[in-house]
Amino acid sequence: MPLTDLLSTLGDNPYFGAGFGLFGLGLGAAVLRKGASAGLVLFRRNFMMTLEVPCRDKSYQWVLLWVTQKAARRTQHLSVETTFEQMDTGRVNTTYHFLPSIGVHLIEYHGKYIQVTRTREQQSLDLHAGVPWENVVLTTFGRDKSLFTNILEEARQMALKTLEGRTIVYTALGSEWRPFGHPQKPRPLKSVVLDDGVSERILKDVQKFIAKPYWYIERGIPYRRGYLLHGPPGCGKTSFIKALAGELQYGVCLLNLSERGLTDDRLNHLMSAAPQNTIILLEDVDAAFGGRHESKQVATAYDGLSRVTLSGLLNALDGAASSEARILFMTTNYIERLDAALIRPGRVDSKEYFGHCSQSQIERMYNRFFLENNENEQYAKEFAETVYKTGKPASAAQIQGYFMLFEDFSPSELIKNHNLIWET
Repeated sequence: MPLTDLLSTLGDNPYFGAGFGLFGLGLGAAVLRKGASAGLVLFRRNFMMTLEVPCRDKSYQWVLLWVTQKAARRTQHLSVETTFEQMDTGRVNTTYHFLPSIGVHLIEYHGKYIQVTRTREQQSLDLHAGVPWENVVLTTFGRDKSLFTNILEEARQMALKTLEGRTIVYTALGSEWRPFGHPQKPRPLKSVVLDDGVSERILKDVQKFIAKPYWYIERGIPYRRGYLLHGPPGCGKTSFIKALAGELQYGVCLLNLSERGLTDDRLNHLMSAAPQNTIILLEDVDAAFGGRHESKQVATAYDGLSRVTLSGLLNALDGAASSEARILFMTTNYIERLDAALIRPGRVDSKEYFGHCSQSQIERMYNRFFLENNENEQYAKEFAETVYKTGKPASAAQIQGYFMLFEDFSPSELIKNHNLIWET
């Protein structure tokens, strides 16, 4: 049968015609679906912007707070975040913040509509925080990426306002720094009474360092500063560092070198990844190791445990991979136990001795505790002279403890019972 006759016969067949028509409709629908999908992809690529903020990013909490201010008041699908704030009196207030829940929300920002999609993975966890992995995706029309930059900066400023006038203490959790406890009200620097000129000298040096980054860069000097505060226990070393952080509006990163499991690599990472505008504090650095040649008993005690080595600490302070733009404070009660390589210039740029109270220091502490007494100056001098003449060393903690324990004593009773300083 000729081909033309075969096609004519098939064309006259109603079953074949119906099947071919359905095939054509299906093919057309598939083409339209593919075209619409490709067109949507092209439209999103060329006329829409998307910003993904994962929960591990530092700006994640900022963006959540910003979204809360913009959308949480208008949406009816919420999740709660409970925060605690320590008041000046030490009392802790509880506050409930309502956040947009998991899902899709729509907000308006400077005349543009932004779709906020908050998602949560059910199968994966953030191992450091122990919470499900989350992210926030912002989607809007346009091609101007400065919109997202403005949002992130506005979110950052909003978050900083909530912490304004507070000192944040960070501790190491795994390979990250996490806030520890509640943000604290800064302690006035003048409330830490030191020997004449010590506080002013350190503050001036730190402020000079912060103000002159380009001076270091132009001369090829690493932009970092190290301080060693040494002296007997209870003489105000740690208190001064926290007060200094409050004066500079910095945070404090507290690192314990004796922590089990702290390795050289992790120490180097933590030193390099410290939050901006913070002081890194290594307390009682002499307790971490005794020097290059430690006793067999100490080595045996750490068998099977990871620990920081002196070499690892030296490399973290000024090795090839050490960080810059860093302010580091170390404290010790026994400077003679420290290896000379640890406290050489370049690693420790300034050493300050925090000793037992001088007569002037005792007098100023008395004046600060008993401000309401009009005859304070006379009694302060007499008390300071009486204590100093005993010849017994007294730390600032002992003097402060005596004042707090016997705050109801009259000035004459304080002077008469001064021997209780060493008995309380």
